[in-house]
Parts: sequence; structure tokens; C-alpha cells
Amino acid sequence: MSTVIVMIAILAAVIGAIVPTIKHMKGQGGCCGSGNESVSKEEEDKVLDGPVTCKKIIEIEGMHCSNCSNSVKRAINKMDGASAKVSLEEGKAEVSMTKEISDMTLRLAIENLNFHVKSISKL
Repeated sequence: MSTVIVMIAILAAVIGAIVPTIKHMKGQGGCCGSGNESVSKEEEDKVLDGPVTCKKIIEIEGMHCSNCSNSVKRAINKMDGASAKVSLEEGKAEVSMTKEISDMTLRLAIENLNFHVKSISKL
């Protein structure tokens, strides 16, 4: 009897973990800690103070919803002299800069959010 109860508890735990994961991968439901639609509004564009001297395209894996792309945009926009436009559909961020920001700095900002940077190239 106790073996059956343990098996049912394990099965319930597995199902409880799989269903949200499947929804997350499909871009449905609460991703990145939010199930609230109002939270997933697009992050505002950052206006740079000076002329754009450099642009880079960053290919990113692991973004599944607007909360994911907004977190990438916020991380890049926090950098002095950088402004990002992030495309969830393309899995890319276009970064405009008023000064050179190293690829490593950009990579670390994104990978610290648990996304994977596939490539960074200059435009």
C-alpha cells in the first residue's frame, strides 16, 4: 500500500514539473516568474545621448517569451552608451552603441540571465 502511495506521489511530482516546462517552451503561461500579461509589455527603447558609432548583432538562444526578451533588453540598456532592440522571433538583439563595448561584456550580461549567446557580429 505504501509503495503505491509513493509511486503516485512521484508520478504527481513528475507531471507537476513537466506541464509548466512544456508551456514555457511553447511560450505559454507564466515565464520567467510572471503569468501576468501586463508585466510582459515591451520594454521602452533607450535613447542614446550621442551619435551611434558601432552596431552589433547578438544571436541568442533560450528566449521563449516577451519577459525573456525584455530582460535581455533591460540588461543591455543598463550599460552606459548602449541601446538594444531585441527580436524574440529571430532570437537576436541589435545593439547600438555610442562607444565600443566588448563582446565579452555583452556576452556576460546576457549569459548571466541564463541565455546562451551563439554569436556576436558587427554591422
